[in-house]
Amino acid sequence: MNEIPGMKKPELQALPQIKDRLTFLYLEKCQINRRDSALAVIDDEGVVLIPAAAISVLLLGPGAAVTHRAMELAGDAGISILWVGEHGVRYYASGRPLTHRASLLIRQAKMVSDSKQHLAVVRKMYGLRFPGEDLSRLTLPQLRGREGSRVRAAYKRSAEEWGIDWNGREYDHEDFLSGDPVNQALSAANVCLYGLAHAVIAAMGCSPGLGFIHVGHENSFVYDIADLYKAETAIPIAFEMSSKPSEDLPSQVRRRVRDVFAEKKLLERMVRDIKWLLSDDENEKPDEDAVMLWNNQREAVRNGISYGKGRF
Repeated sequence: MNEIPGMKKPELQALPQIKDRLTFLYLEKCQINRRDSALAVIDDEGVVLIPAAAISVLLLGPGAAVTHRAMELAGDAGISILWVGEHGVRYYASGRPLTHRASLLIRQAKMVSDSKQHLAVVRKMYGLRFPGEDLSRLTLPQLRGREGSRVRAAYKRSAEEWGIDWNGREYDHEDFLSGDPVNQALSAANVCLYGLAHAVIAAMGCSPGLGFIHVGHENSFVYDIADLYKAETAIPIAFEMSSKPSEDLPSQVRRRVRDVFAEKKLLERMVRDIKWLLSDDENEKPDEDAVMLWNNQREAVRNGISYGKGRF
């Protein structure tokens, strides 16, 4: 049988390392095939070739169809594949992690298991919520109290801004429709936030179950990361959307969340914050090496890479 043409499987040392660069590419409503050592992305506007070595993470959204040959190339090039909802607001499944090394996962497990390091990560998480404040003398109960006050203030602020009668967070996991509109909107927005956090955590090779503030659940770390951004995304969006007439509130919320995530570059921030939270140096600054190629209405895909003759 003739040898199938294409790229030879690269040596491990030839693959980009996660510490050098994280490149996320989101694709939807297209077919993804293989052409030599490049992924051929085909849609109504034509074909574009993307060098496999230029991608670390490929997020496949609704309407994305990928061939076996394309997956073979992705596996050989060490690309992490994740199947997600529109613009990452759901996490469905994933293939391989970003790297053959488990250094970030090992560090996460070590920090979870060591009480001193565990506490240090918890303090860093609360520090992201209260930038510029000295929290070093506060006990964990005091930190939890501060966080509770911050979230309640966010609810109150959004309720006043959008004229919502707010009676507190009340919902039933088993009966979504039993909640009032704002609680339904909050649940829908939170699920989107969890989806994006889960996708990023899986792409980085971390464990969603090894949490620091939340423990004991298979998605404890997902909740840890998502909670860092709720007050600026899910909460105000939920109150905003529940204040407007809608025949399908959950769908309206998901679309609004999708847009806000892109505007706030939330995916990039999650990558940066997770790496910082799991860094060994307490004073190390969050790095900026997450390079995103998020394909949103064919914008913001440039990153010094030749895409061939086609367009996104």
